[in-house]
Order: sequence, then structure tokens, then C-alpha cells
Amino acid sequence: MTSSPSPSPKLELADLRENYTQAGLIESDLAADPWRQFTQWFQEALGANLIEPNAMTLATVTPEGKPTARIVLLKELDDRGFIFFTNYTSRKAQDLASNPWAALVFLWTALERQVRIEGQVEKIADSETDAYFQTRPRGSQLGAWVSPQSQVISDRQYLEDELDRLTQQYRNQAIPRPPHWGGYRVIPNRIEFWQGRPNRLHDRLCYQIKAEGGWTVERLAP
Repeated sequence: MTSSPSPSPKLELADLRENYTQAGLIESDLAADPWRQFTQWFQEALGANLIEPNAMTLATVTPEGKPTARIVLLKELDDRGFIFFTNYTSRKAQDLASNPWAALVFLWTALERQVRIEGQVEKIADSETDAYFQTRPRGSQLGAWVSPQSQVISDRQYLEDELDRLTQQYRNQAIPRPPHWGGYRVIPNRIEFWQGRPNRLHDRLCYQIKAEGGWTVERLAP
């Protein structure tokens, strides 16, 4: 007699919640532009000693119109946009090649905050990528060569063997940037700052770029 499969475990989540009480966010608190506001919040995240406050969800859309998301690290920020680096043959890069728009989300739970960003995406200049690549630890530089990101590989040993081979190949010499590796800039047209508040009546203040330039700010219902 074949036994019936065991039922899947049920997670009891209804009572898993926090009541956010740390702070509020009102219009008069905001900086004149989202760059200054983001920088202020990011500095406060750094001051709170959060682990990898530059970790952000990157959401893209496949050529078939299906959303995909993963965590990447913000590595640079300027008045043009938010920069991250990746393999140009990866799944995210294929998505961006067909649909160069993305969304980013920063979640700083300890501060009861999140920031949501939407915008167009472009590759950064090779010179910018080269400059950043030279700041990476040597192991990370080798890793960019080792990993055929998002492709199927036989096993873990494949990566270890490639790392050993490339370590020997570039022993006592500078490691060049792989041509298939580089940076993207998300150029935002919308940035929302979310502050948790009691009773789920959160503060949501959203900057949106205006056609004539500059930003407008609107409050959104939670």
C-alpha cells in the first residue's frame, strides 16, 4: 500500500506583526530633492550600524513580460542615478537589454523605513566601470572572471577549479576587467520614502520628476 504524502507544514503568520512607532515623515521634513533626502536617510542607516545598508532589491521584467527580482548592492550614487555592477550575460542583464526599466527597493527594518525607486536603466561608461573594478578586492576581481552568472554549471567544483586556474594565470600581475562585466545606472523618475507609523497608517512621500525638470512631492495613502 502506498502511503499518502504528508501534508505541507502550515505557517501561522496572522499574529506576526510590528507596530511602527520610531518616527514620522512630514512634508516640511523633506529635502528639496530626493538625492539629498536619500543621502540623509542612508547616512542614518550607516550610523545605525545596519548590515549592508546598500543592499537593494532590483526588479526587472523578462522579454516575456514576467517580473523577476533579486538583491544587489548599490555601489555608487550621483545626481544621475543609482549604480550597481553585474555580469552583462546574466539574467538581469538580459532583462535590461530587452526592457531597460527597473525598480529598486531599500528596506531598513531597524529604522522602520523603505525607499522605492523606479526609472530607466543605462550602462555606465567603460571608464567608470574600469575605475570601480580596480577598487574591488582581488578575490572579487577573479570572481567576475570565474562565474558565468545565471548559467547552469555542473557542480561547485567547477567554480573552485576555475578560481584556482585564474589565480595561477594572474599571479603577480594586475587582473583586467572582464569585457562581460560592468555597471548599470538606474535613472529615477520616481522615488518614494516610506516611514512606518502606528496602526499601519504609514507615511509615504513620493518625489516624481516633472516634464519641465525638477521634482514634485505628493503624499500617498498607506
